[in-house]
Amino acid sequence: MARPNPTLRQRRLGAELRRMREQAGFGGSQLGRSVGMNPAQVTQMETGKIGISVDRLRTIAAACMCTNQPLIDALAEIITERGKAGWWESYRGTLSEDFLEIAELEGHAHGLATYTITFIPGLLQTTGYANAVFSQAYPPIPRREIDLRTAFRIQRQHTVRSGETKYTAFIHETALRIQFSGPQVRANQLDALIEDSEVPGITIRVLPFDVTGLPSPIDNFTYVDGPIPELDTVQSDTGFGVRHLDTPAHVARFRSILARMASMALPADESRDFIQSVRKEMNNKHD
Repeated sequence: MARPNPTLRQRRLGAELRRMREQAGFGGSQLGRSVGMNPAQVTQMETGKIGISVDRLRTIAAACMCTNQPLIDALAEIITERGKAGWWESYRGTLSEDFLEIAELEGHAHGLATYTITFIPGLLQTTGYANAVFSQAYPPIPRREIDLRTAFRIQRQHTVRSGETKYTAFIHETALRIQFSGPQVRANQLDALIEDSEVPGITIRVLPFDVTGLPSPIDNFTYVDGPIPELDTVQSDTGFGVRHLDTPAHVARFRSILARMASMALPADESRDFIQSVRKEMNNKHD
């Protein structure tokens, strides 16, 4: 039976199977004949609308002459996870897919890195700051949904605060200075960043205004390490919505952007000092 709304990982599994088929030079009908599927089933499999067994995966890999065993094993792991619902599933039907999919990515990540220029990254936001960000959405959203989104965002943070997943946040100075609410909310957020910079597994690096040579304008993004590099994913946040990028060309581009960020951002200890200086500047203005 076809799934009405495949999850992000189910769609990714299908996309990888499509790439496997295309690299072998097969059409859908040709692959179907080789593995006992009709063309419609191949299409549904590649769009994540129907599942397959691990045995079927290995049959497809053999038919496509794929010898990348780490990739095959990683895809098999996605299949065996089927039916294991993540905590975010309890929000299905109350929050949009964009919210669920970033949580799904983070929940299965082997490592995370973010770049933000307009706001503090969600994985490091305080409750007050997150609430203020959602309160300024346009068109306005109801208070009940603001509270729901805020609670969801705070729950997402367990992955990195628990040390389960290594996390690097590249934060532009703009994000440190933009005020979404009153000065107390911003002050609390800066204090929280300073504390988080001491948490094992969390690395915060600042890109000050005077850093030159940043890549040409890019949006806020999250780079998600998969179990193998071929399964890395990028989530790009734009003013028009969220995009998930997983083609080798896209992933390679953002991997090089991260490397450039790492070469230009302040080291972690200097970044902590920088945030403390911005916080002190706030105190001086309000004395």
